[in-house]
Amino acid sequence: MGLMNRLLGRETRSETVASSDPYLAEFLGQKSGARGYVDIQRASGLATASACASIIAGALASVPLNTYSRGAGNARDKATDHPLFGVLRDMPNETQTAYEFREYLISSLLIHGNAYARIVWNGRGQVDELHPLDPAMVAVEKLDSGRLRYRLTDERGRVRVLLQEEVLHIRDRLARDGVMGMSRVQAARETFNLALTQSDQAGNQADNAFRQHGAFIFPNAINSDKKTEVLDKLANKIAARSSTSGIHVLDGGVDFKPLSFNSRDSEFLESRKLTNLDICRVFNVPPTVAGILDHGTYSNVESESRALVVRCLAPMAKRIEQALTIALLPPGTRKTLFIEHDLAGLLRGDLKGRYEAYRIGREWGWINANEIRAWENLPDIEGGDEYLTPLNMRGSDEGGDDG
Repeated sequence: MGLMNRLLGRETRSETVASSDPYLAEFLGQKSGARGYVDIQRASGLATASACASIIAGALASVPLNTYSRGAGNARDKATDHPLFGVLRDMPNETQTAYEFREYLISSLLIHGNAYARIVWNGRGQVDELHPLDPAMVAVEKLDSGRLRYRLTDERGRVRVLLQEEVLHIRDRLARDGVMGMSRVQAARETFNLALTQSDQAGNQADNAFRQHGAFIFPNAINSDKKTEVLDKLANKIAARSSTSGIHVLDGGVDFKPLSFNSRDSEFLESRKLTNLDICRVFNVPPTVAGILDHGTYSNVESESRALVVRCLAPMAKRIEQALTIALLPPGTRKTLFIEHDLAGLLRGDLKGRYEAYRIGREWGWINANEIRAWENLPDIEGGDEYLTPLNMRGSDEGGDDG
């Protein structure tokens, strides 16, 4: 359909356009308006938000991402001879490893709601290279035909147009327009605005050495000159760098009355903890995994680590797999090839738990010894491909000596 559109002139690629505005992509619709807007760069720099994004991106980038060929029944084999296998597993381009490339895409997806990569096809209709794109420099245009067109702005302000089949576009939760992904930071902007405000307040208190604002109350009226003199001397004393700058002598019955709440009175620290928990909820990361151990125990830390895989990483992996399949595999090839993460390593548990699971699977006959050894990075053994069958699970027509 895309080829016919181009042949009939309904879809065109513009020539490279020079522009003096490096923020043209944002002007073309990449950013929201000022109302309710939160600075994505500042919000993603918050400690909890950065930890959540790093955990998800690092975990998914570290697991194998394989291209498989479908066999008879439910059989699957790694398509190691296909160019896409090496692109996704080893090296997507000449300057990046697969881990670096995938970590960048997933981080962009979590923070901006969209992740992009330019696709380089070879003459046989196979993917040769993938080059990541900065989401802030990409604008998406929906054509009358329903297809998408992408406008890229480089660091020199030059604009380049790519067609839909030339761009890998992964979306987080789909926005109302059905084209763009929704940024989690913008979707939960109230939470992040509160977190940024609390961070600014903590910074202001630290800059002020956590001194309270207040008023000096004199028992008798003093003239303006005397008042100015007292305040100037006090300010100079506070700003001094000497070891006795914190010692002040106030005579004449002067009393100090604070006019602001301290952190404990306003429950400031507890409020920041609740905000950090809200950020964990936005990214669907268990608090103990993000390093919030206020209520962490040995048992719930282990269970929450598994919850991270089941509730967070697995849905994100499925989202990425389907986007990769649609963008990188032509329709005819999808019948024989598919892309999938191998999350088994994240659910393996400790040594004792793994060996207990292996024992059950081996005794009940759905895994063999060589499969177990492969999972533990051990070489195959002779006779290890044999599957066992429990005696009480055999059919009546199978061997069985009644004596």
